[in-house]
Amino acid sequence: MAKGADTTNKPLVLQAWNALDKFKYEVANELGIDTSKIQGDYWGYLSSRDCGAVGGHMVRRMIAAAEQSLINQTAGAVSSAFQQAINQPVGTAATGAAQNWTDRP
Repeated sequence: MAKGADTTNKPLVLQAWNALDKFKYEVANELGIDTSKIQGDYWGYLSSRDCGAVGGHMVRRMIAAAEQSLINQTAGAVSSAFQQAINQPVGTAATGAAQNWTDRP
């Protein structure tokens, strides 16, 4: 590891710590992993395979949520632009620019 690299395992947004912890247990339960072996917040008594499965599924679900958010943002922007274009009177905005171009010598 590079010298001076951050070796701690902290979330980028500190307020998300509790939500991520709750999410971790939720995913473990969905996968049928025996969480009774977890003592405090120590997952060392679980197999690496089980811990990796939890982390992998967490990442998949977070990526899916981020992709859905991007889809919603894009759809909203397109819908807004389309609505503005519909509401503009004929001969303004894009059509006005085309008319100005053809009027040039």
